[in-house]
Amino acid sequence: MLTNIKDLATKLEPRLIEIRRHLHSHPEISGQEYQTSAFVAGVLSSSGLHVEEGIGKTGVIGELQNTGTDERILAIRTDMDALPIQERTKLEYASRIEGVMHACGHDVHTTVGLGTAMVLSQISQELGGKVRFLFQPAEEIAQGATWMVKDGAMSQVTAVLGLHVFPSIPAGSVGVRYGALTAAADDLEIIIIGESGHGARPHEAVDAIWIASQVISALQQAISRTQNPLRPVVLTIGKILGGRAPNVIADQVQLLGTVRSLHPETRSQLPNWIENIVANVCHSFGARYQVNYRPGVPSVQNDYAITQLLQSSAEEAWSSEHVQVLPEPSLGAEDFSVYLEHAPGSMFRLGVGYKDRINHPLHHPEFEIDESAIITGVVTMAYAAYKYWQPK
Repeated sequence: MLTNIKDLATKLEPRLIEIRRHLHSHPEISGQEYQTSAFVAGVLSSSGLHVEEGIGKTGVIGELQNTGTDERILAIRTDMDALPIQERTKLEYASRIEGVMHACGHDVHTTVGLGTAMVLSQISQELGGKVRFLFQPAEEIAQGATWMVKDGAMSQVTAVLGLHVFPSIPAGSVGVRYGALTAAADDLEIIIIGESGHGARPHEAVDAIWIASQVISALQQAISRTQNPLRPVVLTIGKILGGRAPNVIADQVQLLGTVRSLHPETRSQLPNWIENIVANVCHSFGARYQVNYRPGVPSVQNDYAITQLLQSSAEEAWSSEHVQVLPEPSLGAEDFSVYLEHAPGSMFRLGVGYKDRINHPLHHPEFEIDESAIITGVVTMAYAAYKYWQPK
């Protein structure tokens, strides 16, 4: 079956490169993937899948029926949205949309999902159960997975697979990770409330800007001395708003940031930990405060058995030399974790790096991929799907 899958994927390669370049040229930002969704639905329908549009607002579901008796449903999730970045690659198929670019590889993810559907549709009689393809919007704003789940995308699903491109892994190779793959990502807002006054008479005011600086310093210093270094926490204040004029002491400052963590126990303690530090600093200098901690997406925790399935599938397809077991997680976030609250699953890293040139990181305006990686992704995903129903 592996040889058959490889042959089918190889025959599809020119079409898949064409699809990827079309998607790359026509990126759409989160929640506005209308043309992308219509395109995806058309490809799925032409491959014989049952298609539902408008799932999770602009998402698409394609379901591949089977003739087997196994009632388990395997979901394969890919995301479709682009980023608000001006592309600088100068490729002939570069983005035609001003200020929007597929700088995170979601055009590749969508192409791999479509390629996997096209391959499996030709061997559907060999599959033991149903395959449900989830083409998700709005991953970049960590909303799309929740939208899809609310619309029933994970109903009766028993396992879910996903992938994400990785420029530091060369094309032709994949990376798997057991356990934590990405971090939980939460949003933080801190408002420092002081008393305005003349810039020449600070003793008559409560300087919200100075106190905000003390809060930031205290939070960063406290991480290194009160958080377990083996359970990492990253707290970044990325935006500060405050002040009215150069000679007026600010009475209010808003701090906006992100909090990343890997362990659920650590994450659950962070809201109180942050508020206690803010309260102590503010009380010391006569300020008031508000802390708004908004939980975002949880950490992606890859299931052991499903990760083993991906690893063995990739090793059989490409040899163990082309499969990396990743030793460390990323502190980036992925709303694939939302699906894992409903079924076990695993996300693997698809190597897209060039071997002979500079590879720009994700979210870079010159990010580009070695397109030979598309077949690696399709074969790995399709063969893992086939093996899912095979006797252990």
